Amino acid sequence: MIELYGADYSVYVRSARLALLEKGVAHELRPIDAFASGGPPASYLELQPFGKIPALTHDDFTLYETAAILRYVDEAFDGPPLQPSAPRARARMTQFLSILDNYAYKTLVWDIYVERVSKTREGAPADEVKIASALGPARTIIGALEAIAADGPFLLGDQLTLTDCHAAPMLALFEKADEGALLLRSAPRLSAWLQTFRDRNSFKQSAPAGH
Repeated sequence: MIELYGADYSVYVRSARLALLEKGVAHELRPIDAFASGGPPASYLELQPFGKIPALTHDDFTLYETAAILRYVDEAFDGPPLQPSAPRARARMTQFLSILDNYAYKTLVWDIYVERVSKTREGAPADEVKIASALGPARTIIGALEAIAADGPFLLGDQLTLTDCHAAPMLALFEKADEGALLLRSAPRLSAWLQTFRDRNSFKQSAPAGH
C-alpha cells in the first residue's frame, strides 16, 4: 500500500504524484496541510519530523524529502524508467533537480506566483517590491534551465524523467503570473515542453482540486 501525505496544492506533492502516475503505481493521497493553524498534526510529525510535505509510506517503510521519494518511486516499482542510464544524462537530471530546489522554488513560486496570483486572488495586495526584486533572479533561472534543456519532447530529450515530474508543477504555477508568462516566452524549449506536458494524463490527474 502506497500512501503519499501532503496537500494537492504543493508543487512537491504534485511532483511525487506525477512520478507515481507515470510509473503506473496505485497510491492514496492523505491530506496534510502544512500551513494549518498550529502546524501539521503530531501524527504526521512522527513520519516527517520537520513538518514538510510530502512524506511517503510503503508498507513498513517511511520516506520523506522529495528527491528521495522520486528516486525511490522510480527504482522500487515496475514501469517505464524515469532516470537516464547514461552518466551525462543522469548528471543533467541531477543538475535540473538541484536548480529547481535551490533557486527556482522560492523565486518562481513564492516570490512571484504567490505574490502576483495567490495573494491577489484572496483579496490581498501583491508585494510589488518583492516581485520586482525576484525578476532578475527569475530571468537567470529561466535562462539556465533553457540552456540545459534538450531539443525533444521532454527536458532531457526523448525520455520522460524525474526532471519533467519535478519541473512541471513549478513552471506551470510560474506561468500563471504575468511576469512568468512573459519570461517563459523568451525560453522556447521550456515553453514548448510545458505546453506539451500539460496534455499528459498524469498532469491532468494530479491537478489541485478546483483547478
